[in-house]
Amino acid sequence: MSVLVGLVRHGSHDDLGTWLSGRTRDIALNAGGRAETAALAQRLARRGVAAIATSPRRRTAETAAILGQGLGLAPMQADALDEIDFGAWSGARFSDLDADPAWRHWNAARATAPTPGGETMGAAVARAVAHLDGLAEQGGGPVLCVSHCDVIRGVVAHALGLSLDNILRFEIAPASISWVMAHGQGSFHVLTLNGND
Repeated sequence: MSVLVGLVRHGSHDDLGTWLSGRTRDIALNAGGRAETAALAQRLARRGVAAIATSPRRRTAETAAILGQGLGLAPMQADALDEIDFGAWSGARFSDLDADPAWRHWNAARATAPTPGGETMGAAVARAVAHLDGLAEQGGGPVLCVSHCDVIRGVVAHALGLSLDNILRFEIAPASISWVMAHGQGSFHVLTLNGND
């Protein structure tokens, strides 16, 4: 069994690029994020989307709700799509993190570097990949999975057989969609990356 999956990054919010939101900040979409998500829903109307799964974070849940309203679907929460647990870094300003050698190491060596009391990049990707494997076993689709930038980057790197050290080479913009065909057992084909429909 296979399923077409659209990996959607949440829409824009006011903390974007300033804070490492992680799991600690209860962040709502801003007006721009709501508008770009509504526009994405309009463009996806012809895709025949069958289901929407979302990370439990407020910014992803709001994105999924806007998509669901536009597509006539009720989103389902999927903890496997949650943001990376960044541990002690969660909620920090990027300007402060830039001075931390451990943060710089994390960004250079995502495949092996730890977070301070959080989860590894590998663990975050493994749970997201397992969720997509489960979707493939069920068949049907297409399915939208609303998640976070680095989680989506990690799934794409996994799908392409690349080390997680390479994830910062992918741009995943707010309210973008990356389409993959999930075949189960960790097997994927990447169809599009960082698109708008």
